[in-house]
Amino acid sequence: MATPKQVSAAKRNIGHAQQAGRKKRTIASLPPETRRDMGRQAAKARARGGQAGHSYEDRTREQLYEVAKQRNVAGRSRMGKWELIEALRS
Repeated sequence: MATPKQVSAAKRNIGHAQQAGRKKRTIASLPPETRRDMGRQAAKARARGGQAGHSYEDRTREQLYEVAKQRNVAGRSRMGKWELIEALRS
């Protein structure tokens, strides 16, 4: 049998989970300039046939993630493309 304190905590947790589900980050919810930049990056990658470019800016986030993984960069899974570039250069 759950105590009243446990029941209220469970209800609160359910509310938090529901809020997080509604705030789901999708490409459609990103700012227009971010979406435009992502489109340009994807177009460049397609033009190269999916091959990694020489500079970090020419690479996709997934390619940068693999380089960061090889170099054991801490926190790489939570980083975006530009944060990965900054971490790899430091």
